[in-house]
Amino acid sequence: MLITLIYLPINTDFYFYNNVLIFLISFISNTFSAISGGGAGLIQLPALILFGLPYYQALATHKVATVALGIGGSIRNFKNLKNDIYVLWQILLFGTPGVILGASIVRYLSEQYLYLILGLISIILAIYSFNKPGLGLNSRKNIIKSQLELKFIIPIFFIGILNGSVSSGTGLLVTILLIKTFKMDFLSAVSLTFFTVGIFWNAIGAFSLSRIGYIPTNLLVILILGSFTGGYIGAHLSNLKGNKLIKSTFTIVCLLVGVSLLVKSIGSLL
Repeated sequence: MLITLIYLPINTDFYFYNNVLIFLISFISNTFSAISGGGAGLIQLPALILFGLPYYQALATHKVATVALGIGGSIRNFKNLKNDIYVLWQILLFGTPGVILGASIVRYLSEQYLYLILGLISIILAIYSFNKPGLGLNSRKNIIKSQLELKFIIPIFFIGILNGSVSSGTGLLVTILLIKTFKMDFLSAVSLTFFTVGIFWNAIGAFSLSRIGYIPTNLLVILILGSFTGGYIGAHLSNLKGNKLIKSTFTIVCLLVGVSLLVKSIGSLL
């Protein structure tokens, strides 16, 4: 009994500082994610694994938290969605089956190869964005034609599969796909990404993955708070500073996500 009383304050302090650390990790990663259009999993997902969660539980917990990120970002940027309702429905209709498929087969996929592929794609996106100074700075909306739709809905289905199985970096892929296909500016593309991928894709993926294992509610509450506030503040900053800030952050986050995934992949292969 005496030993318990002696150690109780230490354990309580440790628990408190642990929760503060989790909140800060969630807040910072989701703030940058809200500006760039993705990449919250760069810090948040590995952090959950380091805190002792198995990969599938960490992925499910991360996805539930990023729903809060999507809500936080969408509240601030909701007005930017009104001109892209048709594209929004395409993302949901053709991407959601991919998310469900990816979440259902994640147990049978080799994580290291998925990390390798997504890491290389993210680095290529960073280089491409850096070499295209005018990319996504202005909106020149393409007229939607059947050929243009095919160029969009096929990739969006496969990105959905990656979202359901890997998570990290898929929002960045959707953002750049919207910019390249429909000539959107970064602010419009990020707003659309957070409403569709951040809320709906991640909610569906989280529900599918939650059947694999238990999601710890104590961590989840803190992550939701950090994700929501980070999402709102990141979206607010992107509105204040405009497309140049979003593009710069997008390029940096793409590079960091790519390097992180490559290191993770190579480390697991060795």
